[in-house]
Amino acid sequence: MPDRDSTPGRRRAKGRRRKPRSGRGKALRIVAWSAAGVVVLGGTGLGYVYFKLNGNIKSVDINAALGTDRPENVDNGSQDILVLGSDSRAGDNKTVGGGQDEGSARSDTAMVVHIYKGHKKASIVSIPRDTLIDRPSCTSKDGTEYPAAHDVMFNSAYSTGGAACAVKTVESLSGIRMDHYVEVDFSGFQELIDDLGGVEVTTSKAIDDPDSHLKLDAGTHQLDGEQALGLVRTRHGVGDGSDLGRIQLQQAFMKALMDQIKHVGVFANPKKLYDLADTATKSVTTDSELASVKDLTSFANGLKGIGSNDMNMVTLPVQYDPADANRVLVDETKSDQVWKALKADRAVPKAATEDTATGTADGVVQ
Repeated sequence: MPDRDSTPGRRRAKGRRRKPRSGRGKALRIVAWSAAGVVVLGGTGLGYVYFKLNGNIKSVDINAALGTDRPENVDNGSQDILVLGSDSRAGDNKTVGGGQDEGSARSDTAMVVHIYKGHKKASIVSIPRDTLIDRPSCTSKDGTEYPAAHDVMFNSAYSTGGAACAVKTVESLSGIRMDHYVEVDFSGFQELIDDLGGVEVTTSKAIDDPDSHLKLDAGTHQLDGEQALGLVRTRHGVGDGSDLGRIQLQQAFMKALMDQIKHVGVFANPKKLYDLADTATKSVTTDSELASVKDLTSFANGLKGIGSNDMNMVTLPVQYDPADANRVLVDETKSDQVWKALKADRAVPKAATEDTATGTADGVVQ
């Protein structure tokens, strides 16, 4: 459904700005499906294939693209990372994503990952792609300038101005500076899951979604890459068919993936480990500060202690748009509680997510 360019009377929370932090943050383990391959790089001693893997990595210089027009950064030992799953239909993604390449991509999945000081716990805030937001002005990587837009879908920021525009939009929405950016595409995600040997999940009810090509009976399944991709993209085959329901499935799958990585035993199998590292470095696009195997390894190595039970997963507080049930609006009062808590490196209060719009797929994947 087309986005509305304007709707009078709506205001978006802009957040507060903080001073940029100099230097690189401490090591960070990427969480969940969009960075599974990067996680397994941590502490593995991949020097013998350093140059091969180094040449695989794609990067975007977010700092250069955004300059000084960014939130100030409170140096409290925490880190904030924008993790995107891209639904480009170009190249191999045309087959696994479905549809044609229209010359652009969207952020099919978006999460702000907040790592608390000490790197023992994390909070993850999923941003619904159908959220209507105010997008700031953006410049694409080919130099095209796009003016700010009112009441557009969140995922249009990426298709408008790429990674830099997505980061700028999240920073404008939250008032929090993103320390890093990580993106994984369709084909890369599918291959990573296959390299891991699949991920085990249990479904409490059957799922049948022809759009994502996923059909599962109720019960326990070892999902291969194609099935896992179908699960994290499913919205019409279970629950109320909303994007909020899809986020519930994604969050459950992320926890299953974290547990799988801890028990898969890749560190005892050099070939399996290399296959994962090769796939991961080909699959991810990062900010320029993570654009080497050394930096990615350091980034992952510091968070080995964070498991699925140490992650608090929430969805950005939203309410359904009275004018369009297929869109959601930021609940500014409650979302402000979420962003203020993360900025202060505190736990997200339960009250921040109470009485907000939710999907009906909670508990479907266990």
